[in-house]
Amino acid sequence: MNPCADNGIADVVVRALEQYFNDLDGESPMPVYDMVMKCVEKPMLRFVLERANGNQSTAARLLGINRNTLRRKLTDYDLL
Repeated sequence: MNPCADNGIADVVVRALEQYFNDLDGESPMPVYDMVMKCVEKPMLRFVLERANGNQSTAARLLGINRNTLRRKLTDYDLL
């Protein structure tokens, strides 16, 4: 399954960005990359950690990141 295929995650991001730019009403946008990552990363981490039943090693493996990186991110987002 490709989550970036039609109606996947990529489409959701594009729609959200379109709405964001439409809502600016002449204001300058904030740095888009950082904004998107902050909006997406926390709920993704929370979801995957719940899916892993709180097991950080399993969550890190599902995310494809090192367990220490996961712990740092969980700390950064106050998810511990």
